[in-house]
Amino acid sequence: MTAPSPRFIAYERVSTARQGQSGLGLEAQRNTIEAFAATRGAEVLARFTEVESGRNPDRPELGKAIQLARLTGATLVIAKLDRLSRNAAFLLTLRDSGVKFIACDMPEANDLTVGIMALVAQQEREAISRRTKEALAVAKARGVKLGNPNGAAALRRAGKGGAALRAAVSVNATAFAADLAPVVAEIRAAGQTSLRQIAAELTLRGIRTRRGGKWNVGNVKTLLGHLFR
Repeated sequence: MTAPSPRFIAYERVSTARQGQSGLGLEAQRNTIEAFAATRGAEVLARFTEVESGRNPDRPELGKAIQLARLTGATLVIAKLDRLSRNAAFLLTLRDSGVKFIACDMPEANDLTVGIMALVAQQEREAISRRTKEALAVAKARGVKLGNPNGAAALRRAGKGGAALRAAVSVNATAFAADLAPVVAEIRAAGQTSLRQIAAELTLRGIRTRRGGKWNVGNVKTLLGHLFR
């Protein structure tokens, strides 16, 4: 008797509504899953697409994908586990779901692997939060005015207090850059490699800078500095 073909439930995520509408990033994930399914002789029964920030723990589409995988006995498949490895909520949901899962970029991953990733991700977020709060508290105690719109000038004037605040700002900037790393890599892979092109594409996708502003050559250069230092 011939063994039945594997069955997959695909789960894909894009970080902005503009990406979801344009297919940017989504197409690459789908191509990856389709190619992987072909190598396994698997049938993709359904697709679920989440348009959410990586920092948002609420994943309704993931819940639907897991439920269908549980009902059908299919395997939940995602394109890239490493892209989501910093999101503890996603990893814990995946680990505790009770369904079979596979990641195209890490097909050998299992419950233990994901559990360890979740612990590391959670500890990293807690450590960043703790260091930021401690640095801000020290800066405030030394008389540094927080929330100053002229932030860079305030840091220069703050003396020793500014050192603590600069450390907090650096931690936040690095975490923000890490969240944007997949998007920047995707833009560059598409041939848009200059600072001006990257700024234009980030703006087109509706992505704001860490301070909520618009992208330009200067802040893209800073962003890349955090990614490749």
